[in-house]
Amino acid sequence: MIPSAASRATPPLRLLPVYTGATSIDEALQDQRGVRLLWLEVLVNDRLDLTPWLERREVQEAYQKACRWYTTYRSLIQTLLSRSPLPDDPGPVDPREYRLFAEAIRFVATHD
Repeated sequence: MIPSAASRATPPLRLLPVYTGATSIDEALQDQRGVRLLWLEVLVNDRLDLTPWLERREVQEAYQKACRWYTTYRSLIQTLLSRSPLPDDPGPVDPREYRLFAEAIRFVATHD
């Protein structure tokens, strides 16, 4: 599957359109801000199919980061969002990003 076809087949993004204006994974990957915030989209949107982009380092890193945040804040996320679990990754999270994480979770929880 080519990425442009994948972006049309991927369910709508929940967070990136508001934060960056990107309406597809392809658009997000073309913008530095989209790349930096992709982990949040992965964290809040369990309908994403990232398969067409998994060979990209940015997507791999975003997925791993989302898994780490999900592992660390699983109870909070499960309480506020309806999503399937991400794989456990007990690696470290950067506490300086907590405010961004909290804002994103709150936004999605109130706009669901």
